[in-house]
Amino acid sequence: MRITTKGMVHQISFLPSAFPVNMYLVEEEEDLTLVDTGVKMCHKGILKTAAEIGKPIRRIIITHAHSDHAGGIDELKKAIPGVEFLLPERELKLWQGDKSLEPGEGSRKVKGGIPKGLKSKPDFLLKDGDKVGSLLAISSPGHTPGHMALFDERSRTLLAGDAFQVKGGLAVAGDTRRSFPFPAMATWDFGRAIKSAEKLTALKPYVLGVGHGDFLEDPVEDMRQVIERAKQVKRKRS
Repeated sequence: MRITTKGMVHQISFLPSAFPVNMYLVEEEEDLTLVDTGVKMCHKGILKTAAEIGKPIRRIIITHAHSDHAGGIDELKKAIPGVEFLLPERELKLWQGDKSLEPGEGSRKVKGGIPKGLKSKPDFLLKDGDKVGSLLAISSPGHTPGHMALFDERSRTLLAGDAFQVKGGLAVAGDTRRSFPFPAMATWDFGRAIKSAEKLTALKPYVLGVGHGDFLEDPVEDMRQVIERAKQVKRKRS
């Protein structure tokens, strides 16, 4: 694993060169918030990093119900008594194995690996605009119906989950990058993903952290450019 720190946010990257899967430890004054758990085998690296920081993990937020973002939750819940597990409200159906859509969500099938066999149940369901410590929860559907990004208002660091990718080249979810096509392959609704990307870009983050790929500093202009590219791609597909 590789650890990269930007201010109060620590990126833990599993297999950073080959197939990066990122998790984030966000420092509060007395404790830590973990954003995403990676795959099952990532839990030891997360616990080790928290021990090196010297603060306890008090809460775990999962951005969306895909296995590479949620696979370590059971091991972490066992290892950290009393830790709070937060999940976006709309993702609960996926968490429970229900891929059916709700009114207004269209007819596209939900894609990607939905966690199976996990025993943990969320303690709290996140809604758009909720605050968790220094993090603002922002609804950003597209990759999945209930995808949620987190914005650290202190440092303007945006933890975008899979709303964007950086590995293979910066891209909006659903816009395929040949050298790393997997986030696009797992994206439910490209049009909604573009709208969410615009919403997140409007926050004007100073740092962008995603589920797959390195931190990106001063990302706003690059985010705008890949949104325009995504719109062109969508028009060609239509």
